[in-house]
Amino acid sequence: MSLPRFYPWQRDLAQQWLGDRERFAHAWLLHGLTGIGKVTFAHAAAASLLCERPVNGLACGDCPSCTWMASGNHPDFRRIRPEAVAVEEGADAPSDADEGDGGGESAAPASGSAKRAPSKDIRIDQIRALGPWFNMATHRGGWRVALLYPAEALNVMAANALLKILEEPPEHTILLIVADAPDRLLPTLLSRCRRLPMATPDSVQALLWLGEQGVATPDAWLAAAGGAPLAALERSQTREFACPEWAAALLQALARGQPPDVGAMADTIEKTPATEWIDTLQRLYIDLSLAQVGAPVRYFPALAKASAAAAARAKPEPLAEGARWLTRQRTLATHPLNAKLFIHAALQRVVLSCQA
Repeated sequence: MSLPRFYPWQRDLAQQWLGDRERFAHAWLLHGLTGIGKVTFAHAAAASLLCERPVNGLACGDCPSCTWMASGNHPDFRRIRPEAVAVEEGADAPSDADEGDGGGESAAPASGSAKRAPSKDIRIDQIRALGPWFNMATHRGGWRVALLYPAEALNVMAANALLKILEEPPEHTILLIVADAPDRLLPTLLSRCRRLPMATPDSVQALLWLGEQGVATPDAWLAAAGGAPLAALERSQTREFACPEWAAALLQALARGQPPDVGAMADTIEKTPATEWIDTLQRLYIDLSLAQVGAPVRYFPALAKASAAAAARAKPEPLAEGARWLTRQRTLATHPLNAKLFIHAALQRVVLSCQA
């Protein structure tokens, strides 16, 4: 492991934010667009807050605290995250014998114990397990920092348990809470946190960074990700095209006023997670809506001409209603529906909403 570091587009905000520690709030909500590096920012901020010899507010990398953070074993730092997120980040899968440690660090399963599906929620036992840690003296005589993410994963009981902590915050403790969508959190929880909104990075910085990561045509991937560089990098590593071929074919057919082959498209994306293809369709709708009012498209600039032609054939009201309908279908994305029928129905609705 290594000491968590800020991304290039985060350093100025970090130095400004961490500059006055004497008046630092006990709980911060960090929020912004998915894929801009909020968790990395919060992790690096925790290292900086725990650092014993910070340089311009940021971790020095050499003190005992930074050494502990780099090894992943700082006693004054805890991560609270769903088991599923912990597994994605490299932790062992939970077993039936695991009871959680409150820090979101999944322990290795006991010998002979059966592995179970990792939870996608932050559970109340993870929040309650912080109690004994709060009551201990800090190991280096400074802060203790708890990092919780994503806050939307808090189930109702866990959210209420966290609220009690925020109502009577422990001494020498800072909670860093990361969220993509703060509006999905309890209003009472929001009211007890200072908010740190994180802006989408400047495109010049983002494109330079993506180029350093070896991403070809970084401008196309960054646009498809809505300006979020980490999301753009992930897409470039897991997908062949910034705009999937089936989506490009759909848009081209709509631009020509021809009925697309919905059945063939449904066959193509049948095994694609519903959240992924719905996300692509929603981005197409946004581009169509922008093209309809003469604004530059946002997500798929290489298909700008097709978007303009398809938008010219569509009427504003059916197009807007189709977009709203698709948003409602997102709530069904994780339900055990017949995948092909679900896809077929969605594509047919898109086609109908784009017809003159």
